[in-house]
Amino acid sequence: MAENQVVEINGGDVDEDEALRIAIALSLGEDPTKPNKAHGDAFDPDQDDTASDSSELFVTSAPEPAPPPPPAPSSSSFSALGLDRKKMEQERLARLSKRKASELGPSAASDSDSRLTQRQKTGGSGVSLPGANAGANAGAAAISSKLPLRETSASKPTHLESPVASGPTSVPIEGGLPFPRGVVKRTWAYGQPRLGDDIKIEEVLQKNKLRLAVLSSYQWDYEWVQLKIDIALTKIVFIAFAANEEQKKEMLASIPQKTIRYCFPKMLAMGSMHSKLQLLKYDNYMRIVVPTGNLVAYDWGETGAMENMVFIIDLPKFESLEQSEAQELPAFGEDLIYFLRAQGLNEKLLDSLRKYDFSETSRYGFVHSIVGSHSLGDAWKRTGYCGLGRSVSALGLASDGIIEMDIVSASLGAVNASLLRALYYACQGDSGMKEYKSRAASRKAKGDTGTDDDLDTLKSHVRVYFPSQETVAQSRGGKNAAGTICFASRWWDAPTFPHEVLMDYRATRKGMLVHSKAIFVRLQGAETAKLGFAYIGSANLSESAWGRLVKDRATSSPKITCRNWECGVLVPADDGGNPGTGYLTSSTSSAAPLNKIVLKGGAPSQAGSLRIFDGRVPIPVELPGTPFSKSPRTPWFYQEG
Repeated sequence: MAENQVVEINGGDVDEDEALRIAIALSLGEDPTKPNKAHGDAFDPDQDDTASDSSELFVTSAPEPAPPPPPAPSSSSFSALGLDRKKMEQERLARLSKRKASELGPSAASDSDSRLTQRQKTGGSGVSLPGANAGANAGAAAISSKLPLRETSASKPTHLESPVASGPTSVPIEGGLPFPRGVVKRTWAYGQPRLGDDIKIEEVLQKNKLRLAVLSSYQWDYEWVQLKIDIALTKIVFIAFAANEEQKKEMLASIPQKTIRYCFPKMLAMGSMHSKLQLLKYDNYMRIVVPTGNLVAYDWGETGAMENMVFIIDLPKFESLEQSEAQELPAFGEDLIYFLRAQGLNEKLLDSLRKYDFSETSRYGFVHSIVGSHSLGDAWKRTGYCGLGRSVSALGLASDGIIEMDIVSASLGAVNASLLRALYYACQGDSGMKEYKSRAASRKAKGDTGTDDDLDTLKSHVRVYFPSQETVAQSRGGKNAAGTICFASRWWDAPTFPHEVLMDYRATRKGMLVHSKAIFVRLQGAETAKLGFAYIGSANLSESAWGRLVKDRATSSPKITCRNWECGVLVPADDGGNPGTGYLTSSTSSAAPLNKIVLKGGAPSQAGSLRIFDGRVPIPVELPGTPFSKSPRTPWFYQEG
């Protein structure tokens, strides 16, 4: 019976989606003639969100000036991207056979590890999303042979095709939602013990339940994504980069129109679609995910060389239209929709977000950078470092006193005092004008922005963590695993670079490289949770990521220009005794203003005190770090390493 059905669906008039459904049912020992709830309504879990005419819902594009062309995709066919639907079931059955074989003896297990190691050496599948940064992909996932192939049973990773193991990261804690109040976790890492503060990509996506996924990333591995998401069950919107209209058409022609769509944000001549965001819809709730890593295997720990961080919050679906319409979105929701609208996401999809209860997001801030120049109305206040300051103030975190700022950055740009000062003031809750006025006054007084009166103060209260050549070489993956840890010697050698703030680090998980982007902020000497917050997101320490505020020559009003798309979340250190509860109060510190305090001699002893984040935000690096200015070590220069 089953064999006849297979022949019939492969040679008959049944459409391809139905053929795949039947093949999957047969392989699972199910009766394909009976409706399967998981697959029968796979593409219509919510009629408003996944209309049958999906072109109206999904195909979106924002008007943009043409950016520079990336390497051309090797093929326009969808099968070239690893998503040939006619081959999917054969490949799945082959993987199933290999997995069963691996259970029969050590030799098969060794083969499995060899395949994993080969995947590490080739950067995953070698398949990239058209328009992705191929240069960064080329060297990023490579890993040295010193990474052990076998681990203890306690740390051995689940096979890429295995079901997600239950654990503290996946146990529902309230109303059937795993993370109703929000959580920050590390990414799981192969070979590292699981201590309850990490999460796997499988646990994030929950592929067997996932109905709709909106995904954005800087780098992609399509074949790897295919392993993590069931495209027969889940509709997908990729927010992706395309160089021009021709490439957009090529990308659109390469996908199954019923299940996958693209959104193409506008771009400038220079800059990156660097934001990382996931909106994951299930039957009764939506998960918002803000990771620091991309949609590639090594950023989610599968090579055991790189770690990232991820913010997750689950929002329940309203039971009635009246509840949805009565909701007044918190600032988090408003800023999220503002950002997605700027990227060009379809309005119908944006409207559908209001069906979910955003009330638990009120303790967090959504921070973003939107590509382009922004000056009209309050647009300049809402994005880049100006938006960061606005969010800090809105959450009641603003302070006129000294703050300590520890920045973890996977890449560094041409950092100077102006950028550091802009971020410092923003983390005090300033709108951006304080730095702008300070810069203008400095230029007027000295005709030179390279020297600043308060630079010594910044050097004493700001620390930036970035690996040295030695740290990279001694990591589990070695130099070949550091292709996405980026810095250039010409920026380090520039006289305007504040060398005193840069610190070498050791990861808190031994041998790992840190791809996380985080800013930890607290008042000087503070030991209570009501005096700190963290930024977790995609933005590295660069002007491209955070923008630059200037005066618009045409209107004389402030204008901020950002070259990258970025997004992140502000997480207060105060949990109010429960995960994700409580606000930070405004500082009442009587500390003198920044320009009245000058402390020289490098990082103070307070640098090592981030205890206010214990149990709230994992700290990826050991503190205090080692200042490069007091060490013979040099930073890691990725093109020169």
